[in-house]
Amino acid sequence: MVENRHGPDLTLLFTRHTADMHADTPPESIHMMDASELAIPAVQFFVAREAGHPLAMGAFKALSDPTHAEIKSMHVLAEARGRGLSKAMLAHVEATARASGVTRLSLETGVQPTFVSARALYARMGFEICGPFEGYGEDPN
Repeated sequence: MVENRHGPDLTLLFTRHTADMHADTPPESIHMMDASELAIPAVQFFVAREAGHPLAMGAFKALSDPTHAEIKSMHVLAEARGRGLSKAMLAHVEATARASGVTRLSLETGVQPTFVSARALYARMGFEICGPFEGYGEDPN
């Protein structure tokens, strides 16, 4: 379900996501969008909940090419990991993007240890390494 990025119960998700992004990545290599940046018409933002409590989030951002979008803000709370929420959120983001006319879905993620599980998920789901897109430059991280 598309949600308001400023819901007061989403603070923990955004706090943990921000901490993970900064855990072992140099500042110049962090490309996350905070809640205020996600609140633009080009972004569709989703939350997975259990008994009303937010456990995971994900989004996609439309790019200048209307058939290309970027995955943003994928995060599952550590205590909810291992239950398939990452895969389910990614599948939802992909399906919603495709339903809106997107035929190419890209993302950028780090090479640091924090991102090992995410990179494995993206590979299992068919994502492949590609060069920079839509405003990104080469970055060793």
